[in-house]
Amino acid sequence: MHARMVSTDRLAAFAALSFLLIVIPGPSVLFVVGRALAHGRRVALTTVVGNTIGAYALVAAVALGVGSIVERSVLVFTVLKLAGAAYLVYLGVKAWRRRGSLRAAFRRTESGGPRQGALRTLGEGFAVGVANPKTMVFFAAVLPQFVDRAHGHVPAQMLLLGLVFNAIALASDSVWGLLASGARGWFARSPRRLSAVGGIGGLTMIGLGVTVAVTGRTD
Repeated sequence: MHARMVSTDRLAAFAALSFLLIVIPGPSVLFVVGRALAHGRRVALTTVVGNTIGAYALVAAVALGVGSIVERSVLVFTVLKLAGAAYLVYLGVKAWRRRGSLRAAFRRTESGGPRQGALRTLGEGFAVGVANPKTMVFFAAVLPQFVDRAHGHVPAQMLLLGLVFNAIALASDSVWGLLASGARGWFARSPRRLSAVGGIGGLTMIGLGVTVAVTGRTD
């Protein structure tokens, strides 16, 4: 990899823009917070890892040229967006229906009982990350603008810039997950609070799914 493949100025500018996008809570952050409150720190951080892998899959797609197809095709973009929206609604409905059993799940987790599997948690995080319309549009429309084509290695430049974005996202989402999991004990002391967390989390994911479905590019 060429040492000057991406200039320091470009990396700094891209990192600053990425940070501004990431610190504004979107579907990924709210999903991580919901997982943290429902299942605790381990599931929250595993979700963050899965989400980051999903987001980097988008970077790889853009670097390999798929991003230009998504950017130019309303149909492809809409299909991906609606798939992500449907998945968020599905998870929200499931969380709403299971809100009453959240306290029992909390007790099982605290007592060392069965927990949600790591692969399943990774898969859920990956699905939300790869279908997040905010990052999808950012990588397809903004990421290529920071590539210096005169230096060549365009796909490698995109992959490197994507690593910068995902490193920032990994740190930010992990902080959100840790903060939310730290507040979990307070909610767990009251069945009503914990049930409300499950209900609000479910409704939030449903709302996110609907928002994702009705917003974004239409032409």
